[in-house]
Amino acid sequence: MAAPSGGFQPRERRAEEQDEGWDAVVPKRPRLGAGSKSGGRRLIVVLEGASLETVKVGKTYELLNCDKHKSMLLKNGRDPGEVRPDIAHQSLLMLMDSPLNRAGLLQVYVHTQKNVLIEVNPQTRIPRTFDRFCGLMVQLLHKLSVRAADGPQKLLKVDVEYTEKMVSISNYPLSAALTCAKLTTAFEEVWGVI
Repeated sequence: MAAPSGGFQPRERRAEEQDEGWDAVVPKRPRLGAGSKSGGRRLIVVLEGASLETVKVGKTYELLNCDKHKSMLLKNGRDPGEVRPDIAHQSLLMLMDSPLNRAGLLQVYVHTQKNVLIEVNPQTRIPRTFDRFCGLMVQLLHKLSVRAADGPQKLLKVDVEYTEKMVSISNYPLSAALTCAKLTTAFEEVWGVI
């Protein structure tokens, strides 16, 4: 059976099909600025001391991980317990999936142990699997940015001009999972995002 010359032609929907089901229009994300309803308020979260560094294994690069590279870490006199990129992965998943981020009120930065500052675009979808996250971070750390597949927008970028004066961090250690959850929930309640 030959396809019509005009390409794919979807059938017309009946009135009862249009009323029930999903809306055809996807709501746009609010833009934050001086004239927005939120008044320009925004929560900025910096994940400090994230363990994101690459290591060459054979001919390829991998994200250094305490599970895969334990013998390499012990051989170099490093504690495997301090090389935990899975903590950054879980924290980013929680932050980027929060209602606060979906409302456009959250900006996330990741500051690594090697003094690299990574800016995360609020529209970035963090990979669900840890292996894909590792591949994405290796690409980011080597190319210094990750662009969207469907456009020129940068989803992740390394800030090369980072100085310690830009972000000052307290020396009070916190649990990443607990802190991210409590922090975003508190701001969602105060700002009425829920």
